[in-house]
Amino acid sequence: MKNFDIETRCVQGGYTPGNGEPRQIPIIQSTTFKYDTGEDMGKLFDLEASGYFYSRLQNPTCDTVAAKICEMEGGSAAMLTSSGQAANFYAVFNLANCGDHVVASSAIYGGTFNLFSVTMKKMGIDFTFVKPNATADELRAAFRPNTKALFGETIANPALNVLDIETFATVAHEMGVPLIIDNTFATPVHCRPIEWGADIVTHSTTKYMDGHGGCVGGAIVDAGKFDWMAHAERFPGLCTPDDSYHGVTYAERFGKEGAFITKATAQIMRDLGSVCAPMTAYMLNLGLESLHVRMQRHYENGLAVAEYLAKHEKIAWVKFPSLPDDEDYALAKKYMPNGTCGVVSFGVKGGREAAEKFMTGLRLAAIETHVADARSCCLHPASTTHRQMSDAELLAAGVSPDLVRFSCGIESARDLIADIEQALANV
Repeated sequence: MKNFDIETRCVQGGYTPGNGEPRQIPIIQSTTFKYDTGEDMGKLFDLEASGYFYSRLQNPTCDTVAAKICEMEGGSAAMLTSSGQAANFYAVFNLANCGDHVVASSAIYGGTFNLFSVTMKKMGIDFTFVKPNATADELRAAFRPNTKALFGETIANPALNVLDIETFATVAHEMGVPLIIDNTFATPVHCRPIEWGADIVTHSTTKYMDGHGGCVGGAIVDAGKFDWMAHAERFPGLCTPDDSYHGVTYAERFGKEGAFITKATAQIMRDLGSVCAPMTAYMLNLGLESLHVRMQRHYENGLAVAEYLAKHEKIAWVKFPSLPDDEDYALAKKYMPNGTCGVVSFGVKGGREAAEKFMTGLRLAAIETHVADARSCCLHPASTTHRQMSDAELLAAGVSPDLVRFSCGIESARDLIADIEQALANV
């Protein structure tokens, strides 16, 4: 299926039914699985055989949907998690332990920034944040001997900066670490970071992939290209025996293609349990089947709204990477030639109060702690998703006090613009 176009992979990836089998993926709503002998089950616990024994680790429905996302991104292995936060945590924690260090773009989702700068810092993992447009030399300067990964978002939420993936990948590999890319906003329909050098791709499937505000979820995809054993001293968790699995060395047993996801599943998911439910995976798959159609409409609506706002006298500024005068336009055309996303960030003249008055006046777009939905919604990040950040941290993340994040759904662009226009008339 990897040789098919992305549209086909969205619809049919991950699952090919046999003769007389269900055309839609089955929902295996079971916590446990029966075996004839203890020896058969023991082989599963020793990672000597493939199969299922407890849905906290793996479930057939979840694995089927993970396989689809893996095919869509062009990876070698993938797993689902209970949320995008869990996906980013697992992706980093699978590599970095107490005493380690990670370099990350400062222009990332506020929840991820808090996860890195507060929660994981309490676990003894230190983070250095760099500008999303950092030069290669600036990136190198941020590295330390104990750095384990480089992290960024394809399109930053909500700053909408476009990451120069090739530059980040080049420096990461030069320094002997993998590049982790959160591809939530672009989705593999508009950008496949692995093709530009990324080693691990994460998603909040809650957003465009689900697309209907129905299920919280996350995903991790491994490109299967990073040579862990070539950097064995830096990654002992993958390259030395795991005593909790009878001394298995993941990089030796499962190779570049399977080591990362196997360890994340068998060790991290086993111990922390941020598992995706089978029904959630089933509903996510329904969203994935139309992702390629929806993403084009989201983008078209986003572009129409951005062009309208850019000419409005009550708008101070507009950030949308696909606008020709946007600072990231060249990067957007390079990495996402067919479109970016449907999210537009902008500032209303008059600052925070004007922004809040504008949002209150909207009738079609709802004020929600959500984004990338089939229904349009908006948010004032400085007072909600990013409220835990200081003013300096907000500015570093590209979030000004007047910023409104407007997520264009798949409604009529004309109706969205009319809603915005009447709301601005009262500001």
